[in-house]
Amino acid sequence: MVVTATREIAEKKVGTKVPAATGKKEAGRWRGTVLVVVLRLAVIALCLILWQVMSGPVIPEYAVSKPTDVWTALHHLLGSSQGWTDIKTTSFEVVVGFGIGVAIGTVMGLVLGSFPLAGRVMEPLVAAVNGVPKIALAPLFVLFFGIGSWSKIYIAATGVAFVVFYNLYLGLRLRERELVEIIQVMGGRKHHVLSYVTVPTLAAPFFAALKTGGPLAILGVIGGEFIASSEGVGHELFTSAMNLDAATEFAGLIVLMAITLILNGILGQLDKYALKRLGLATRHASGPRP
Repeated sequence: MVVTATREIAEKKVGTKVPAATGKKEAGRWRGTVLVVVLRLAVIALCLILWQVMSGPVIPEYAVSKPTDVWTALHHLLGSSQGWTDIKTTSFEVVVGFGIGVAIGTVMGLVLGSFPLAGRVMEPLVAAVNGVPKIALAPLFVLFFGIGSWSKIYIAATGVAFVVFYNLYLGLRLRERELVEIIQVMGGRKHHVLSYVTVPTLAAPFFAALKTGGPLAILGVIGGEFIASSEGVGHELFTSAMNLDAATEFAGLIVLMAITLILNGILGQLDKYALKRLGLATRHASGPRP
């Protein structure tokens, strides 16, 4: 009914008939979207029911708690000033660490990718440092910057910087040399090469690095808070685990998932906006959109 009414309004405004196939296609897309959402909710509901029923008789309740207890713990966490202090601390560390890591990785990738000799000299050294697990560097950062926020920020920045560096560095190396030469033969200058070759080539790997680096920033912050911290979601998770408080542990994990979804959503919108502004082809996901 809604699709039919929409088509009739469009016909009156434009003065031509809108093909019925268009309306059917739109209706099919909406039905597909609704079906996906319903199935997702059904899967979540089924998991929660099984969790509630199996906790105790099948799985030790002290290890997994129950959804009802987790809900109570989550309500208490979000209703307390200490809970919001932990969330704000972790969010601040993630955002600042992510930003610093992107800045460092971008500079490293562009410099070493633009100067082949420097890239050949530094690439093995960068690979060696990147091979060290970032969590193993956490005690060093704690020694340098203390147990405050800055040690977690630099742990997060380290993981993000390497991801951004490699995506940009390899992107510059894979840049089509023929296109650069054609632009130079036609009298183009460096800013023309930047606009027509370099930026379009690096746009996709750069935003892919951002989406990959977001969870790495959260992982670095939480790992640092596990090792040494006085506040933060990671500190709350560690304390709950030591106290065998599974309900609060799962409540903290839900908060972390919410932070991850928000960060990924922001990066996804930034990706779409930037690609649209750059005039690059829109990437269509296969299947109906959720």
